[in-house]
Amino acid sequence: MTGQLAPAPETGTGRPGGSVRPVVTGLGVVAPNGLGTERYWAATLRGDSGIGRITRFDPSGYTSSLAGEIADFDPARLPNRLLPQTDLMTRLALVAAEEALDDAGADPRTMPDFAAGVVTAASAGGFDFGQRELEALWSKGGAHVSAYQSFAWFYPVNSGQISIRHDMRGPGGALVAEQAGGLDAVAKARRHVRDGTPLMLTGGVDGSLCPWGWLCMTRSGALTTRTDPRRAYLPFSPDASGYVPGEGGALLVLEDPRAAAERGAPQVYGRIAGYAATFDPRPGSGREPGLRRALRLALDDAGIGPADVDVVFADAMGVPALDAVETQVLAAEFGPRGVPVTAPKTMTGRLLAGGASLDLAAALLSLRDQVVPPTVHVDGGEIPDSLDLVTGAPRPARLRHALVLARGHGGFNSAMVVSGRD
Repeated sequence: MTGQLAPAPETGTGRPGGSVRPVVTGLGVVAPNGLGTERYWAATLRGDSGIGRITRFDPSGYTSSLAGEIADFDPARLPNRLLPQTDLMTRLALVAAEEALDDAGADPRTMPDFAAGVVTAASAGGFDFGQRELEALWSKGGAHVSAYQSFAWFYPVNSGQISIRHDMRGPGGALVAEQAGGLDAVAKARRHVRDGTPLMLTGGVDGSLCPWGWLCMTRSGALTTRTDPRRAYLPFSPDASGYVPGEGGALLVLEDPRAAAERGAPQVYGRIAGYAATFDPRPGSGREPGLRRALRLALDDAGIGPADVDVVFADAMGVPALDAVETQVLAAEFGPRGVPVTAPKTMTGRLLAGGASLDLAAALLSLRDQVVPPTVHVDGGEIPDSLDLVTGAPRPARLRHALVLARGHGGFNSAMVVSGRD
């Protein structure tokens, strides 16, 4: 397993099976407002928020105190032997992986060797494990492994633990592109399917809600300092003050369509139709951010135009300057109020490398149920006139193609198009 930066945009040419558009046959979700795919989706359509004051440690000494915590997770659902060697992020990922494979009706143990692989995204979840190691180091007078060793160890742990537990010996890896990583991991998995691997488990589950991780996140200056969960994370609002972090994410089962049909997959949520990744230019260069180019390249890769996109799942940073960039990009590409836009992450917080893959799962569920989930807490009357932000309640709609956008700290931009089953 290796940590990798975000992949360059791909077109699928020059590869075996390069025209194949893998289908998503299974979903596994762990989110602050719902543990499990259907619980998460029902809560999201109701507008239930999982954001609140941190309970895992005392946040009173920090500038920010709100997060999207997963409160109802029971580690006892995992084998006891796994608990001492894993942190919360990895335990959540193992649960999401099991749900996704069960949902797809797939058991890699019964498949030929190297027929199933794992690619996940990582960001900063290793802080949780590192925090435990630091505490042990302090309590044992230096007789424990160093925190630096533990941090280096964490990056491939999701993929490694999942592949070991489910005997998935095919391609594997862990990508590091901060909050854009959840899409980049799915894109890399798509490459493996196109190259001949029948099944890939992919996405991101992340979390860093511990004192060490919290200190690092608050130092970014992008987190809100407000204490009212209803007024804290307000993307696209003139009252926006930063974002709220969270933990969790989603894992997806990607398959070659023919392989899925041959084994009798119980359902197909949709297809990964297009993808692109770009990087922002050097600050001060005068060049525009790379988000618009990522959007255009993803649509080109999907073979569709802006008029074919029925909903956009926005990155929705909650930082006014970055929200303005995204608003301008959407208005330029789709026209003023030209497409419904939503940010269900206002109910969970931004889940680091798990956030984009959770948005991807929400987009697939939207295609399944023909409904756009709401953006909560944001007053629809205050948002820019050029943005058709879905607020207040779910919006029924005819949905064929959904666009998911993600940006990561340091200049990462990713865009992915998912299409319905037909």
